Amino acid sequence: MKELRRSLVSIFPGIRLGVVAVALAAWAAGANAPVRAAEAGQTAIFANAEAQQPLDLAQAQPRPAAQPADDDVNDPFEPVNRVIFAFNEFFLDFVLGPISQVYQEVFPAIVREGIRNVLLNLTTPVVLANDILQGEPQRALETLARAVVNTTIGMGGIVDMGAEFGVRRHNEDFGQTLGVWGVGEIFYVVLPILGPSNPRDAVGKLLVDGYFDPLGLWFNNTDRDAEKWARLGMKGVDEYSTVRSDLEQIKKTSIDYYAAIRSLYRQKRAAEISNGRDIKLPPIPDLGSILSPDFAAPEAADAVPPPAKTYDPAAGQVPDLMVGRPALLTEKPDAASDSDQISFRFVHPNLVRESDRARD
Repeated sequence: MKELRRSLVSIFPGIRLGVVAVALAAWAAGANAPVRAAEAGQTAIFANAEAQQPLDLAQAQPRPAAQPADDDVNDPFEPVNRVIFAFNEFFLDFVLGPISQVYQEVFPAIVREGIRNVLLNLTTPVVLANDILQGEPQRALETLARAVVNTTIGMGGIVDMGAEFGVRRHNEDFGQTLGVWGVGEIFYVVLPILGPSNPRDAVGKLLVDGYFDPLGLWFNNTDRDAEKWARLGMKGVDEYSTVRSDLEQIKKTSIDYYAAIRSLYRQKRAAEISNGRDIKLPPIPDLGSILSPDFAAPEAADAVPPPAKTYDPAAGQVPDLMVGRPALLTEKPDAASDSDQISFRFVHPNLVRESDRARD
């Protein structure tokens, strides 16, 4: 009981730190609002001036050259990041990769799913705290309901009973909370072992989220280093085992693997911060239709490829590839690549995990 009281008391400084950080983020966003408004006004003035210019090319004013695409990557430390990225690849190829492969070969899929569910259930306090800090009461109630159901009926989280009742899991961290309150990524960075990140996400995950984790605080306060590192190691092996094949496919098909991972990480974080609202994706082929008898019909060769669709993952809308021919999507898009499918798997891993479970 004494150790439990020490763990509970140590949580309150973390909550105060989180509240102060959110207040600072909100103040920074409010302080920058007049500047953004002034910039928007200047942009409107210049836009009107350009619209009033004569269309005659001889009288048109020369415009400044467009900025190169490299200026948009926000990666000022790219040479250093590439060195760290190479080190991480060495670690994945020769340490984490072999361990995750053995993990997949030794444990059947149902056992790995149970381990993953328990690890995710243990992160509920972090998700719940950030739901509250983001002002999302509905999502906070869903997180709390999932924790109660999975911990009781789901036998400590081994079985994801929340998903069976239609309450999907979502992920939140303090980096997302800062993003919701207007804090930008600042710049892109690659951390040793941990991989792609930025100052906002690094501060949120490494410095703040730990104060919302009662089990982690208990490990630290009782000097249970073995249990702490075992939990972190198990989480890393399990997470990497779910994306290892996709990463290998990206490495084979991408021209610049470093740039591809950087782009995927930013898409994933943007989708998480916006809670997956209005994510536009290119058409993804229905590979399941290869076995259907009408796939090779002669008229299919002359068919016009359908335009790109807009999927709303928040409403449960996912590409046909992920859920096995739902009624939502009946077209068979033709113009897409394997990288489109992999991009969706990275940006919306929870939806992919649920669809894989339903298909199995």
